[in-house]
Amino acid sequence: MTDNPMQPRQPISFLQRVPEGDTLLREVCETCGFVNYVNPKIVVGSVVHVDERILLCRRAIEPRYGYWTLPAGYLEEHETAEAGAAREAREEACAEITIEGLLAVYSVPRISQVQLIYRARLANPSFGTGPESLEVALFPYAEIPWEQLAFPSVHWALKHYAEIQGRASWAAFGNPPVDQSGGGL
Repeated sequence: MTDNPMQPRQPISFLQRVPEGDTLLREVCETCGFVNYVNPKIVVGSVVHVDERILLCRRAIEPRYGYWTLPAGYLEEHETAEAGAAREAREEACAEITIEGLLAVYSVPRISQVQLIYRARLANPSFGTGPESLEVALFPYAEIPWEQLAFPSVHWALKHYAEIQGRASWAAFGNPPVDQSGGGL
């Protein structure tokens, strides 16, 4: 058979099976053997600070509409994690930021996410409300609306940020220990 662009292509059909050399069930193309790997989503964001205050965005989208969060979102293809975190700050808070370092890497297997959260400073005093935010504000740490934060990882990042105040360098944090008592985040 020749590769004729006028000739209709064979329909693609995927089957669930364990590919050779693998141990997990995957979608595999019946025709060519292509394996469709489904991998976790990567989220990038930052704890943005200026003058001992932290930038938070009140969500204008689901999930958790109306709750406060860090400027964060999905990493785009062909984008570095740092560039993605800066883009998310521009999109959600109309803010230009300077990345200072990786604050934390959180694994959230329940929703198949890996979150890379940076510490960043507001590069200039200008910020505003982007299309995914109802409101954007700077909060002193003591006035953060803890009960109105959108996600557990926002709590974690803000607490980890507080732990490194005054430090020029630090090791990136990971998920906090799981609370076996049934409470916690």
